[in-house]
Amino acid sequence: MSMSTSYEATGRTSQKARTRNALLTAPRELLAHGVTPTVEQAAAASSIARATAYRYFPNQRALLTATFPELTEPSLLGEAPPEDVGARLRVVVDAIARRSVQHERALRSMLRLSLEPDADARGDLTFRKGRRIAWVSEALARLHGRLPAPELDRLVLAIAAAVGIDALVWLTDIAGLSRDEAVDLMRWSASSLLRAALSEPEGSWD
Repeated sequence: MSMSTSYEATGRTSQKARTRNALLTAPRELLAHGVTPTVEQAAAASSIARATAYRYFPNQRALLTATFPELTEPSLLGEAPPEDVGARLRVVVDAIARRSVQHERALRSMLRLSLEPDADARGDLTFRKGRRIAWVSEALARLHGRLPAPELDRLVLAIAAAVGIDALVWLTDIAGLSRDEAVDLMRWSASSLLRAALSEPEGSWD
């Protein structure tokens, strides 16, 4: 577990839970105003000492990850996922698209953070990578044995690249689509890629 979790789990847990919640409320409000919050800013906005805030969140990455924990869920398929691969993929893509729109401002801030020159050194590549690959891989897991492993890996990456916040940013800011149109296009892209992978003869583009 993280340093912040072990600190919160020892002594006066109710008070620490209230402090943690206050520290997480502040980033949401800052993100709503287009500010990518640092730990210091979250502490100041919630009237909590900076040293105390760092006990909960040792860096900006930890703070932002905790602000929207649903963005790091291990699965998007739910308790009773469908059997059909196409249906499974639709569930996952819809969930990714819905999260992208719902948390767009926060995700844009996280994306900016991940693209800064020293992001890799800070460990902020997590924001750029997210869990999309894992989510899409789970949706397509039933294709193991039906598609060669390299083809399946390529399909997972192609779909992951076609959905999510970076796709939403390009489709709205560059292509000029509405958010509803962008979401529809993400769904269409994922479905088209799946159909192409299952029907396209290997090497047809060689």
